[in-house]
Amino acid sequence: MIERKKTDCPVAWFLTVLFIGIFATASSGFSLSLEEIIKGVETRYSGLGFSARFYQTSTLKAMEITESASGMLIVRKPGMMRWEYEDPDRQLVVTDGTKLWIYRPDDNQVMIGKAPSFFGDGKGAGFLSDIERVRQNFTISLDGLTENSQYRLKLLPQKKTFDIATIYLVVAPNTFDVVEIVTLNDYEDETRIRFSDIQHRAELETALFNFKIPKDADILKMDE
Repeated sequence: MIERKKTDCPVAWFLTVLFIGIFATASSGFSLSLEEIIKGVETRYSGLGFSARFYQTSTLKAMEITESASGMLIVRKPGMMRWEYEDPDRQLVVTDGTKLWIYRPDDNQVMIGKAPSFFGDGKGAGFLSDIERVRQNFTISLDGLTENSQYRLKLLPQKKTFDIATIYLVVAPNTFDVVEIVTLNDYEDETRIRFSDIQHRAELETALFNFKIPKDADILKMDE
């Protein structure tokens, strides 16, 4: 009599295949493809705008200096942003998509410039005000998962710049919110911005993204 091996059993064979499939999925760690994640982010940010709390750290690697700041961000499509820095020093960065104002109330000083040169090429998380620019300006890959099982996307600029070598986006898998942005330059200096209390908003007044220069303020032109 020939002894039948356990793997010859249809039930055992099915369980083996099922186990291999589950193991392969768990090993990869990805339940969604890169394209599904990108589309999820684009859909999430397809509305008028959003607001969020932010915590920012900037590190100069060669000098081993790290500075931190926090505050509130308000964004409206296309290209409008309002960064309200609260700590450690008060500062307001406002753009209507064309003009840029940087106001330091403690010094009563206003710097005036052009938004494209300040936020262009992905600097300052500017693409959050027009998320479609990510596809247009970067080569995107799926770089892995964070410790919290959030997706990490790696963005390489299609047009090489001194300021930006690599950008990492951390995306929450349940909401497709961008919860962290890490920007590195050629010297590996790092700017890391973490977002919390993200609220997508259907109504945002354009007045939030214009700035009235206070009386007797010291005015500096950034393009000069």
